[in-house]
Amino acid sequence: MLSFILRRLAQAVLVMLVVGMAAFWLFRYVGDPVSNMVGQDATPAQREQLRAALGLDQPAPVQFARFVGHALTGDFGLSLRQGRKVSTLIAERLPATLELSLVAALIATLLGIPLGIYAALRRRHWDARLTMAVSLLGVSLPTFLIGIVLIEIFSVRLGWLPSFGRGATVQLGAWSTGLLTADGWRHIALPAFTLAVYQLALVMRLVRAEMLEALRSDYVKFARARGLPDRVVNFGHALRNTLVPVLTISGLQLGGLIAFSIVTETVFAWPGMGGLFIQAVQFPDVPVMVAYLCLIALVFVTINLAVDLLYVVVDPRLRVHGAPARARP
Repeated sequence: MLSFILRRLAQAVLVMLVVGMAAFWLFRYVGDPVSNMVGQDATPAQREQLRAALGLDQPAPVQFARFVGHALTGDFGLSLRQGRKVSTLIAERLPATLELSLVAALIATLLGIPLGIYAALRRRHWDARLTMAVSLLGVSLPTFLIGIVLIEIFSVRLGWLPSFGRGATVQLGAWSTGLLTADGWRHIALPAFTLAVYQLALVMRLVRAEMLEALRSDYVKFARARGLPDRVVNFGHALRNTLVPVLTISGLQLGGLIAFSIVTETVFAWPGMGGLFIQAVQFPDVPVMVAYLCLIALVFVTINLAVDLLYVVVDPRLRVHGAPARARP
């Protein structure tokens, strides 16, 4: 197990270095930040002085090496747009994005798995077919359209829920949370459900497909032939073997929720990482963009490692000589 974890950590470091290097080289061509900072009236001498102060006059490999060295200590440099530490800006916005993504993932999991099981066990009934038809809409409609429709219904017409902002928050040390206040839950309800719709439909359809395949397998038929009750066969045998691919998709989708919540945050004016990244792209603010992409890479790598370890808990067949087998390439 330790050897497996160390190998995955080494892979994670390599992946993050490649992502950081690709992002750094890519964003060198999105514009000149010095021109945006000094304005049109600045002299060439003032431009060169600012460029030297920011370290932009040095060769690109030197700039990247310096960035990596600072990033290892949690220092991503200064924002070229706001003149503040990038780590401070991320720390201010990260709690909102993480809470939105985690609540959305919780909604998708708690609703998607039971609905998928229900649709599999009652596959010939009209209600199960209606559920699958609705799930098809969930994976087809764009997120911004779902958000606009929910705002129109629950905010404009019914007036039940707010349509923007994070609401009242509570400060827990360096972490700000809106999940400890009623107003915070009212504000997070619509954006979290909007963000969860696609993953909910995806999990539901995946659980149904895997459950149907498991119910047709020989070991389930043998369990029924032994006279085991349906509850034991369905949930003790079929569902247990269904969870492995569901864990994979759910883990990857959680990273996707965090990375691609930009649209939802924009629609609901949610003060998360999405708005910070959009501002960084428009400026362009290279340190913020590179730090954001490295953070997303870290999230995906961490989630993948956690999912690989959970495979062993869900399916002991994946153990090989006491260590988890590679469940995917």
